[in-house]
Amino acid sequence: MNKAPHAQRGVTLIELMVGIAIGLLVVAVAMGALMVSRGVTGTVSDASGIQQQGAYAMRLFGQQLRQAGSLRLNRNPGTVVAAELYLAPVAFETKAGPATSLYSFDATKSEQIISGTAAPVTLVVGYRRYTEPTFISATDVSPSRNCLGGPADSSNHERLESTFWVSSKNELRCAGNPNPALVSPPTDTDGQPVLQNVANFQVRYLVQNNTAGNPTLSQVDASGVTNWAQVQAVEVCLVLYGAEAMDLPAGSNYTDCDGTAVDMSTLTGVRARRMHVPFRNVFQLRSQGLIGTVL
Repeated sequence: MNKAPHAQRGVTLIELMVGIAIGLLVVAVAMGALMVSRGVTGTVSDASGIQQQGAYAMRLFGQQLRQAGSLRLNRNPGTVVAAELYLAPVAFETKAGPATSLYSFDATKSEQIISGTAAPVTLVVGYRRYTEPTFISATDVSPSRNCLGGPADSSNHERLESTFWVSSKNELRCAGNPNPALVSPPTDTDGQPVLQNVANFQVRYLVQNNTAGNPTLSQVDASGVTNWAQVQAVEVCLVLYGAEAMDLPAGSNYTDCDGTAVDMSTLTGVRARRMHVPFRNVFQLRSQGLIGTVL
């Protein structure tokens, strides 16, 4: 006696709906984890980018400010012949030029070494440019460059100069020789951008008052400097913000250049929902930066 074959049966509508619901739940959980991971990765990447920009900016300022006021050591200033080679006289050059009317060098003019304005904030750094022989070139080359990597070794400029300011596009810009004289204040088309996403840029100067018997050291902005030859150090403060929007709870503060706390969750415009990180450093000028006080 033959038995009838078993009838085949598929899934029911309820089973199908349960399977779809479980699948959608798995996809939702995976998407949530992916979004959280992407948010964390974006935040870490944004913070890393800000730190890299800040470190670069401080290296750039340090490179220029630590050279401010430096002079050239002339190892053959005259025709005097010493009995011993190593007893030959040398001399620091305090003046050079005029190679050009714009970029001659005179250490007695302290504004050629350090200067600036308070509104808008600008910082101008200058120091002696010269060429010297090296093992890697048949001709003399200059060991120093301004903030833009110039001028070329063939230039006849006797002074290197770098001018920093922040444009209306929140870019830290720099201009230097060879460059036509800047308008005052500099415009968004002067110089070249060296940093983006700058929320604040402040410069303060440590000025020594050499009053006999009562020397003092004060910290002022450019409007408070009456004698640039008395500036011993420069404090630079930058606040940089990121490019990644993120959820910032109320009370997410950072300390601005003037010492006030700023709640990042209340900011608007291009800085809304952006991470802000302040950078601050003090750069001491070379002793020659005070040469204008004794010449």
